[in-house]
Amino acid sequence: MNGAPPALPPEITVFERGWLSANNILFAGPGPATLIDSGYHTHAAQTVALVESALGGAPLARLLNTHLHSDHCGGNALLQQRWPDVQTLIPPGQFAQVRDWDPVALSYVPTGQQCPPFRADGTLEPGQEVELGGRRWQIHAAPGHDRHAVLLFEPGTRVLISGDALWENGFGVVFPELEGEGAFAEVGATLDVIERLAPLVVIPGHGGVFGDVPAALARARKRLEGFVASPLKHARYAAKVLLKYKLLEWQRIAVPDAVAWLRATPYFSALHARYFSELPEPQWAQALVEELVAGGAARREGDLLVNA
Repeated sequence: MNGAPPALPPEITVFERGWLSANNILFAGPGPATLIDSGYHTHAAQTVALVESALGGAPLARLLNTHLHSDHCGGNALLQQRWPDVQTLIPPGQFAQVRDWDPVALSYVPTGQQCPPFRADGTLEPGQEVELGGRRWQIHAAPGHDRHAVLLFEPGTRVLISGDALWENGFGVVFPELEGEGAFAEVGATLDVIERLAPLVVIPGHGGVFGDVPAALARARKRLEGFVASPLKHARYAAKVLLKYKLLEWQRIAVPDAVAWLRATPYFSALHARYFSELPEPQWAQALVEELVAGGAARREGDLLVNA
């Protein structure tokens, strides 16, 4: 976790974003200019500006998403507006939901997040390949954090684009588990896939590019073991992550308004009913706010909750 990040092939540019937006990976050539993941909608104008600057006036030809959580595809709509001919490819499991634009099935309404509607032109089929920067990248299914997610791996350079399946220090919240569908085993299976691929370099969905993949896998497996041993621990972690994510968007909000948002957001009501029903919902929502402050992820300024 120390030292300079490992070198990437020259055709790859990584825009490392803050945690409200996923990282963006740009392939400027050879071949069609392609962006992987587009960040959260509040950062969409910045995403467009970054891509415009890097392409130097050339058009963006393709837009790919590792999965369709709002922090990975929230910039899609503005990118499509800027480059109307851009071909957008998504994991296959949600193609119909995007075509019919179902913000409930796509998780945006339940999580209290936003994603402007965008179109999908095709799918990234696991088992197939996609050409990026003149190289053939393998598409692998990566269920766990999101049941529809994919990984992209180039065997020549052994570079992996991991989305939220593996970060340098963990992985994303296992959302299917929170919805009552066992998915911890899928997280483990996806980590097994990454181990078999044996990448030298990983471009994660969040955080810096890293090279010590065995150590990252060991940390991820240890975290997974803890969640398997205590699903309640995972649920509490997930609830705080979702609140922190919204606070990154708000930056500051009156505590009563934060509690009201929690209680009005379907995902939190479901989490409360499934895992924390021993506490009345208002007290549970207030406790989440206080835990965020106690953990240093937020601070109180009078009646305001402020991002820290």
